[in-house]
Amino acid sequence: MDYRSLGAAGVKVSEIALGNWITHGGQVGDDAARSCVEAAFDEGINFFDTADVYERGRAEAVLGEILKGVRRSSYVLATKVFWSTGDTANDRGLSRKHIIEACHASLERLQTDYLDIYQAHRFDSEVRLEETLQAFEDLVRQGKTLYIGVSEWTAGQISEALTIADEMGFDRIISSQPQYSMLWRVPEAEVIPLCRREGIGQIVWSPLAMGVLTGKYKPGERRPEGSRGAHGSGIRRDYLSDPTLAAVQNLRPVADDLGISMATLALAWVLNNDNVAAAIIGATKPEQVRENVKASGLRLDPAVFERIDEILGDIPATDPSLTGG
Repeated sequence: MDYRSLGAAGVKVSEIALGNWITHGGQVGDDAARSCVEAAFDEGINFFDTADVYERGRAEAVLGEILKGVRRSSYVLATKVFWSTGDTANDRGLSRKHIIEACHASLERLQTDYLDIYQAHRFDSEVRLEETLQAFEDLVRQGKTLYIGVSEWTAGQISEALTIADEMGFDRIISSQPQYSMLWRVPEAEVIPLCRREGIGQIVWSPLAMGVLTGKYKPGERRPEGSRGAHGSGIRRDYLSDPTLAAVQNLRPVADDLGISMATLALAWVLNNDNVAAAIIGATKPEQVRENVKASGLRLDPAVFERIDEILGDIPATDPSLTGG
């Protein structure tokens, strides 16, 4: 496993991170979740990403139980706040009240005294950014989190937050967590260039395009039993269109020529961007973890990128207005 600095920060994270969206506390049982986390540690993964909204806290609780007893300094733990986790008016968003209360709840579920990275899961247009950043800053000063990150913020939102942080003497955002893959290249236009200039690293989610880039979905065929595509959750409908699936199948010879799986090719493609610190994977069994870590340290020749671009043509989404985040 190779490790990278997260932007300009000193913390080192494994190139492959294990996330637990639609897995822990939901799609897989606790024993399977534990096996995947143990496989991650065995393979050198030191970075675990979750969120309070995943299974309404259950995903955090499962991960916390698994990590209990593991030397805390040996791993990097990230979670997120924004989406509704309760039934009252203040159980969502980025107000000071919700951020502080949500952080304490996450720490309790994760059975830890501090987070390595606390991330704003989305931007909150209803709360003054100064209030949001002050709440995060206070958590840093209290030792409840070491770093602050954001997820699915636009370049303009990140830039405004950096300006306010500099003016008020706050710790800066160190990470951005956008969706990014061969099929979703929206961050390349504005977010990645800004973050590269400002010392912010990308922790990308859905680098396998919700499983589509593994090649398991084929045009005109039934979705594999037990897959996200089969039960219709956690996957973009346009990713399952026949033109997209046909183009993805044409990537198979590229992977074959390199002697790697299609999943490894997709992860290596993402990791070849120098602003990406880590790619988040999900796993329902240890074998998937072991296969995905093969992408770490794999550098692709420019000719491979050209071949991929030719195959995918106009398929990749590059328009930020298309995002559902």
